[in-house]
Amino acid sequence: MSKYIGQISKLQTELSNPITYHLPIGDKKILMNAQLGKKIRILFEGNIFCINCNKKINKTFMQGYCYPCFLQSPQTSECIFKPHLCKAHIGESRDMEWSKKNCLTPTYVYLSLTSHLKVGVTRYSHIPSRWIDQGAHYAIKFAKAPNRYIAGMIEVELSKYISDRTQWRKMIQGNYDSIDLLQKKEELSEYVPGKYKEYISSNNTLIELKYPIDKKPEKIKSINLDKTPEISGTLTGIKGQYLILDNYNVMNVRKYTGYNVCINLE
Repeated sequence: MSKYIGQISKLQTELSNPITYHLPIGDKKILMNAQLGKKIRILFEGNIFCINCNKKINKTFMQGYCYPCFLQSPQTSECIFKPHLCKAHIGESRDMEWSKKNCLTPTYVYLSLTSHLKVGVTRYSHIPSRWIDQGAHYAIKFAKAPNRYIAGMIEVELSKYISDRTQWRKMIQGNYDSIDLLQKKEELSEYVPGKYKEYISSNNTLIELKYPIDKKPEKIKSINLDKTPEISGTLTGIKGQYLILDNYNVMNVRKYTGYNVCINLE
């Protein structure tokens, strides 16, 4: 039996076949692929700390922040969820030095198949981790913009025709329509306004993503550590940011960033 205690954060991933997953806990990292088929017990010990200022808190905002940091940190700015609202390109930001590295850098608009056809935005350094975190089965680059704002504007146009949301239950179960992403890229390119067409990517490489799953869950029950602080079962799969157990329980690890837990592995 192995035992780990500490603050957890989102699963770290590596593009491989299948995807390689590590769970950071304290100053350790657990190779989760090696735990498939084994018993796992997770106990939330009641302590939560802000991932920005390390203040002890009762609840997190935007996956790991205390409320003051949520209001002030550049990493929780409105443009993180709505890229078209980014104003860094006109010199407005909570922290311009941060924005120079994160908003005023090459940013991709992409198409992916998660639970359905989806459009999204992510900076160049988050490919392919962004696709993996969302549980995408296939993904393709649609456009490469010089900053977050322009990428967001292209996303807004495409969102008129396809969704920017993921149905997480269907994603976990692997239910999605068979869609030719390259063909969709060509079709949707027609809807991009003329001033943005120059940013449409010539890279038509289709990326397939496979996940370490022994058995797809027939049913899904979302785990809430605040209400059920102790969970256990056999780890049968990992997809997106979710751990999948044999008793239909699934845990969104990213949701509990900043939580102190004790993990026992068989």
